Amino acid sequence: MNQRLNTPSFEPLALDVLEGLNASPKRLPSHWFYDDAGSALFEQIMALPEYYLTRAEHRLLATQGGAIASALVDGAGGAQGVQLVELGSGNGEKTLRLCQALQAQQLPWCYVPIDLSLAALAQLQQRFAAAMPHADVNPLSGDFRLHWPAHTPGLRQVVLFMGSNLGNLDADESLELLIQLRERLRPGDRLLLGLDLQKDPRRILQAYSDAQGLTARFNLNLLTRMNRELGMDFDIERFAHYASYSPLDGAARSFLVSQRHQTVRSRVLDRHFEFGDGEAIYTEQSQKYTPQSVSSLLQAAGFELLHQFDEPQDAYAVFLGAVPPNAAVCS
Repeated sequence: MNQRLNTPSFEPLALDVLEGLNASPKRLPSHWFYDDAGSALFEQIMALPEYYLTRAEHRLLATQGGAIASALVDGAGGAQGVQLVELGSGNGEKTLRLCQALQAQQLPWCYVPIDLSLAALAQLQQRFAAAMPHADVNPLSGDFRLHWPAHTPGLRQVVLFMGSNLGNLDADESLELLIQLRERLRPGDRLLLGLDLQKDPRRILQAYSDAQGLTARFNLNLLTRMNRELGMDFDIERFAHYASYSPLDGAARSFLVSQRHQTVRSRVLDRHFEFGDGEAIYTEQSQKYTPQSVSSLLQAAGFELLHQFDEPQDAYAVFLGAVPPNAAVCS
């Protein structure tokens, strides 16, 4: 393997590309979508008429933010301040509402947004500086699996994972992630999940294959990123975006499909990868849930379900789980 793989800035991507493009079928983790260009494209996607998820989450936080904030601070031990840790925070636009609701509780709180995109975190800081200039905001850039904030003494740690981002993982991966989160938390700490629910399959499919082609550009940007960071020679015109949704398993899936037989090389990896005509790279899963499946998933990961907050117009929900008070504390 090329010695340059030891460079920390791209080593994880390199390893994922080596594993994923040598797999059958080929696949790449969806979290690599979110370089600065990908994050900017996703901001545009969230404004599309077909992409209902963001609007649904905004409406839910706007109408029920106070109730959610109350549930975060309430507990058997009485009211407690909150250290809000958000995974994949983006620019913080939707979380601002929740933080304003937390501030209204008149209890100590702080906010730790974690994201891979420095540009998104910079926008977040500007937004909070303008709207809540005295808020305690401490951004972290990087993979939350490698960078986790220390517990603030006297505050309940609450993990916020919104945007139905958990659905980007398959069943085993999502359970593994929730177990990892559970191991970082203490008894009484909370987990807040924003998840998309199953609905009309046609509506779901439109959200991942929009008429303007922004979702296609977002998916294809992954090839541009590999060209830039790994010295690859993907011809973007020779790949096409394809999306599907199966109501049988509740999974929307996205692919990049090779339009001909071709060979793609990487200068950094010192490897080449063969693509057949019509061969696909599986780039993203977006799982759609039922309340029963969420309850079972949380229980399997060691959480108890406390509340479900619904947005009925778009069949979206926020679920609040807690680490049981008698749970073992992991070191």
